[in-house]
Amino acid sequence: MRVAVLGGGAWGSVLAAVAVRHGHDVTLWEIDRAAAQLLARDRTGPRSVPAFRLPAEVAVADADDIAGAVASRDMLVVAVPSEFVAATMQSAARATTVAPIVVCASKGLEPRAGATMADVIAANLTGARVGVLSGPSFAAEIARGLPAALVVASSDAEVGSVVQSCFGGGHLRIYTSSDVTGVCVGGALKNVIAIAVGCCDGFGFGDNARAALITRGLVEMGRLAERMGGHALTLAGLAGLGDLVLTCTGDLSRNRQVGLALARGDALADILGRLGHIAEGVGTARVARELAERLGVDMPITREVAAVLHDGKPPRAAVNDLLARDIGAER
Repeated sequence: MRVAVLGGGAWGSVLAAVAVRHGHDVTLWEIDRAAAQLLARDRTGPRSVPAFRLPAEVAVADADDIAGAVASRDMLVVAVPSEFVAATMQSAARATTVAPIVVCASKGLEPRAGATMADVIAANLTGARVGVLSGPSFAAEIARGLPAALVVASSDAEVGSVVQSCFGGGHLRIYTSSDVTGVCVGGALKNVIAIAVGCCDGFGFGDNARAALITRGLVEMGRLAERMGGHALTLAGLAGLGDLVLTCTGDLSRNRQVGLALARGDALADILGRLGHIAEGVGTARVARELAERLGVDMPITREVAAVLHDGKPPRAAVNDLLARDIGAER
């Protein structure tokens, strides 16, 4: 296949490498001119996985030429931060003459209305056949060829099969799902819960508290997914529980690192400045809180994380308010 990967960060670069190793013709586009030049010349960039080198077979497009990158491509892989997905799709749409398969590898919610990334892509690239690739996937481990399992969700069964053949095989297993909404919500909300769990661990609350927070976070994710038309059971799969556990407990998790630093008393601006990468949970917390309020979904953990990140609420006060809530039935 002729594949264009849009986004030259850690995940986009690794997905480009996986596709080219499966024999596909791959072009990588990165909007940051300096980063694109480094990827073309040195085969690595400022947001690349440490020690990772982009295979020589991956062509790196000029940062100003998204049209050349996507023209006549069978598949577009979207791996830009969620806040840039709409603009990226609008740019791609101007140069796409045949409706391609579009694989969304970005995890988040649209900043204004809270739409899923799949809906954002469909709204900005008419006729696109959309699939959402999600699940527990640290790019560094995929780059090393370590075993992993992901899920691709699409309302078009053929899209799932194509994505499986393009990226799956060997140590990377890719399952299919028809629940696009559930997979999108899982990929977005797990980042918010991971910030809460990072805070919990930073305060030294122990394994019991971590397990309880992950479990109750999963309930919140399921509630929102169902209210948006997805299936709560999907959240028990790779895009929900699988990705949630990884992001909440893995040392490579940027969102977990945000929570740990908040517990130390660090300012959010300083934390994000040190990361060097986007922690999607920061923006998603605010959007998810507003979406939950609008839809009438009770999401107390998400609400408290958003209050800490965006309203200046002290993390310990958020913990106290969560513990003081009335106790009811588990579901």
